[in-house]
Amino acid sequence: MIIGQGELKKLVKEKKLVENLSERERKNPEGAGFDIRVDEVYRISGDGFLGVNERKTPKETLVAKYKNGKKIRFPVKPGEFYLVKTIEKVNTPSDMTIYTFARSTLFRSGVTLLLTQTAPGYSGPLVFGLKNLGPCDFMLELGARIAHIQFLRVGEETAQENLYRGQWQGGRVTAKKKERQV
Repeated sequence: MIIGQGELKKLVKEKKLVENLSERERKNPEGAGFDIRVDEVYRISGDGFLGVNERKTPKETLVAKYKNGKKIRFPVKPGEFYLVKTIEKVNTPSDMTIYTFARSTLFRSGVTLLLTQTAPGYSGPLVFGLKNLGPCDFMLELGARIAHIQFLRVGEETAQENLYRGQWQGGRVTAKKKERQV
């Protein structure tokens, strides 16, 4: 079941469920969750590999960063791909998971956001893929609301040993070298 605004606001205040929420989201959120914003944009280059026990991700290069109060716009040309990191940091409790949905302005502009489920126990900013699939240029303003997160209860509380223990904890964008998967 999706958790409603009353409980979410309480969990934000008491348990820091989501940190760095915008004033809009703290005071009068819309829908059944919170809108989250773009903080950083990264270009990737090089090779990637996903094996049974090891993985390697391409090199990351920070190309744009949000600065509070400044209008920073970032162009995304047709065919371009970037990784984006959120301003907000989530602290997913052991009895919840997070699903993320792109804001519809993106697909109405030919742009897609590549998203994932966030596991119980994950703590940190969220990182997504952003790709312009359309024929039009697209301008992304840093600090803009890019996605909507919803919190769902897990049927039973996740045991401590089963909480997220992956290497992306804390919002790491890419791996610096080939690494063994946990």
